[in-house]
Amino acid sequence: MELKGKHALVTGGGTGIGLAVARALAAEGVNVTITGRRLEVLQEVAGDNMFPAVMDVTDDQAVAEVIAAAVAERGPIQICVANAGIAEGRKLHKTDTEFWRKVMATNLDGCFFTVRESLKSMLTTDWGRVIAISSIAGLRGLDGAGAYSASKHGVIGMIRSFAEDFMGGPYTFNSICPGYVDTPIVARNTDAISSRAGVSAEQARDMMIQANRHKRLIKPEEVAATAMWLCNPICESVNGQEIQIAGGQV
Repeated sequence: MELKGKHALVTGGGTGIGLAVARALAAEGVNVTITGRRLEVLQEVAGDNMFPAVMDVTDDQAVAEVIAAAVAERGPIQICVANAGIAEGRKLHKTDTEFWRKVMATNLDGCFFTVRESLKSMLTTDWGRVIAISSIAGLRGLDGAGAYSASKHGVIGMIRSFAEDFMGGPYTFNSICPGYVDTPIVARNTDAISSRAGVSAEQARDMMIQANRHKRLIKPEEVAATAMWLCNPICESVNGQEIQIAGGQV
C-alpha cells in the first residue's frame, strides 16, 4: 500500500484496538509511535517499527510535546489514529460533574488535542490519514452511558467538520464506530455491569455480546483491518464518514 517508511501515531496503542492497529501498520513497514499512560505496558508490546511514548491525551501541553518529539525523531505524522478513550457508564442522576468532565477530557478533548498536534506536521506533506475510533454510541444513545455517548457523538461531529475544512486536499478524516470489541475494556465493563445490574459476570458479558447484531464480540483485528483499508491510497474518496463495525445495521 506504499506505506513503508511513513510515520503513524496511535494513541492508546498498548492494548486492545490501538495495539491491533499499531501492529497492522508496523507490519506494512510504517514507523508507529504508540502512546499510553503506562510505559511498561507500551514497552512490553512494542515490536519492530513500534516506538513507545508516555502521553496523557487529556494534557494538551504533554500531547504537543510528545508529538513534537516523535516528529523530530521519525518525521511528519502522516497517519493519525486517535484511539485513546475510556468507556464508563452512569445513569443521568448518578452522573456528577467530575465524572462528566473526566469522560469528555479523555474521549473528546483527547481526540481533539491528538489530531490538532498531528496535523501540524501532516500539513507539511502531500498525503495524510486521520482516523478517530468512535463507537456505535456515537451513532445512537446507550442506556446508562450518557456522558460516553455524548463524547463519541462529539468525536464524529468533530471529524466530519475537519473533513470539510480540508475537503479536496490530500488528507482524509474518518471515524470508525465499533460495537463491543473483545478488549480489556469489555473485561472491566463486565465487572461494572455485573455489580450495577446484580447479575453474574457471565451474564454481564453475554449482555454485551447480545448487543452486537451478529451476537459475538468483535475482534480488535477487525477494527484494525478497517483502519488499514482507510489508509490505502485508493481510499482517498472515503472522507468524513463513520464506518460501522457492529455485525449489522445499528
